[in-house]
Amino acid sequence: MIVSAGKNETFPFARPIGVGLVESAINLTKLCLFNRPEYILFIGSAGSYGKYKIFDIVESKNSSNVELSFLENFSYTPIDNAVIIDTKLTISEVVVNSSNYISTNSNLSKDFLKFNIDLENMEFFSVLSVAKEFEIPAFGIFVVTNYANESAHSDFIKNHKEAMRILVRYLEDKNIIKEAK
Repeated sequence: MIVSAGKNETFPFARPIGVGLVESAINLTKLCLFNRPEYILFIGSAGSYGKYKIFDIVESKNSSNVELSFLENFSYTPIDNAVIIDTKLTISEVVVNSSNYISTNSNLSKDFLKFNIDLENMEFFSVLSVAKEFEIPAFGIFVVTNYANESAHSDFIKNHKEAMRILVRYLEDKNIIKEAK
């Protein structure tokens, strides 16, 4: 099953699950309970902490839930804040961080790289957490729309339409979907 966040990222071949950690977890759980898929492929946009460039396509089976306050030693968490899916669907080891907030401080964003975290996407941690709970193979394919810096939102808006076109073409080229026209 192919899923996406929805709202700005809807596709005729993907089921929207909601934006952010909570909506996506609730809605994907419902899907898994009532119509268990063989696999879950999450597709969408991502912000880069600096390693990947705008319009790069990145696959991942690893996610984290690290907040900026943790990077500055203003918080801690008693929960496991990393999810790795053991899947053969992708070999990529890229870690995608998820938060309900978009990073806009370029200095702090670079600190994620020290933890080998390269991208951010609001939903991916929830997607992998649900997949792990249900023991469903899962991975994500992302297109970079912006850097995690002060112009993150305006760059996202500016690049989004082209990024979605590039993502669909990638999915077609990999025979994940048939032409989505």
